Amino acid sequence: MKTIEEALKYGQYGLYYGNRAILPFNCEILKVIIDDDIIMNFSPDSKLIYIHESANYTEIYFKQYKNLKDVVSKYEAVKLIVVEKDKDIFNFDNHIKLVIHIEDEHKLKIEKTDEDILFIE
Repeated sequence: MKTIEEALKYGQYGLYYGNRAILPFNCEILKVIIDDDIIMNFSPDSKLIYIHESANYTEIYFKQYKNLKDVVSKYEAVKLIVVEKDKDIFNFDNHIKLVIHIEDEHKLKIEKTDEDILFIE
């Protein structure tokens, strides 16, 4: 299992297929911002999102969208607040802000944000 920091350090890409985003690490997701939606309900009955975790990656299904590439332009990004698996989610120092850019060939470019980027808390 790769950590978030390892994936970022080595510039590993995620993948997307339709409304499914695949992150190359396991994590606890606290918040997702996509288009005009701020998603914080990750319960199984959520009408907006479904999260599945496998041994080596995390999948995010955006239920209200057919294709992520149609929703997120090259000038926009999906924003996430995540915590490394097995870290204390109650310690705000462990919260990591990520942006995901949709690229060609089903690639997701994952970057850690700096403090200057607009990020709704």
